[in-house]
Amino acid sequence: MADELDELIGFLSDRNPQVRGAAVDIVRGLTGGEDGLRALTARADRALPALLRLLASAGGSGAGEAAADSLVNLSQDAALAARLVALGAVDAAMDVVAKRGGEQSALARSLVMLLVNLTHIESGVAALLQVGDEKVQGLYIATLVRSFCRSSSDSEEQDIFEYVASILVNISKVEAGRRILMEPKRGLLKQIIRQFDSTNQLRKKGVTGTIRNCCFEADTQLQSLLSLAEYLWPALLLPVAGKKIYSDEDRSKMPLELSSALSHEREAVEDSEIRQQALEAIYMIVLQDDGRRSFWSVNGPRILQVGYEDEEDPKVMEAYELIGSLLVGKGEGEQEQGEKPQ
Repeated sequence: MADELDELIGFLSDRNPQVRGAAVDIVRGLTGGEDGLRALTARADRALPALLRLLASAGGSGAGEAAADSLVNLSQDAALAARLVALGAVDAAMDVVAKRGGEQSALARSLVMLLVNLTHIESGVAALLQVGDEKVQGLYIATLVRSFCRSSSDSEEQDIFEYVASILVNISKVEAGRRILMEPKRGLLKQIIRQFDSTNQLRKKGVTGTIRNCCFEADTQLQSLLSLAEYLWPALLLPVAGKKIYSDEDRSKMPLELSSALSHEREAVEDSEIRQQALEAIYMIVLQDDGRRSFWSVNGPRILQVGYEDEEDPKVMEAYELIGSLLVGKGEGEQEQGEKPQ
């Protein structure tokens, strides 16, 4: 078996494209099971470079997609992900997405999933952010955000770039990522926030998680956040507003974006993690004086009061209560310094 696998890996670099295609199809199948993954991991020194070369050279054939799928499965292992980053996998993936993503949607989707796995590790995040090269820093992120916002689809099967949502959460866990997303001239965070009303739950969770992580900069970049208040408050408040129709009096104290949405019954946001992340983001904003004033200006306390009445999840209820205690002056100085971007 070992000799056969070594021979198979050799075929990934064969001059004959048909041989390479057949070999990579078999490798893709092997990566779908634990035994195959274990055997290929033991031969990663040969397998990973061969798969990356095939990814870059496959052109319009299905071999590129099979190579990408194989790399997605292999990169779930953090050690292999680190080796892939060191081999230039981030650059290779972004290059193929830019050149062939529009023509080969399945390939682009797989490569975005690969980038999700690679950005679970620090070196992968740094590579995608292009840290260290000021001339191009953030270019990859801008490209992904543009594709993410242009490709939104009601059909999840057709949503090629939906997994960019997970990449954005991963990169916003670090200060360098948050800085790029929040840079006013780039306008990336504004584009991301406007995806909050997507029907795709992966997108919705990614947007909320990214906003939440960016709010860790609220003490130094509050004005950058509040400059997006027109989009920010609906994205954070609607998931925690409950299902009830709000009274005319309540809505008269809200901006149009909120009052219109709360003038009729809505489906609840079922994912408790989205609700909790939205509340954590609100908490970090209202810790700041200007943040509290902005929150009051959109009738935020009333929205949380009504939303709390519908809430059943104990952890989410605690998040509501934490904001409530802050707004009435209890524990105003107790910032949760132990929390980290998730």
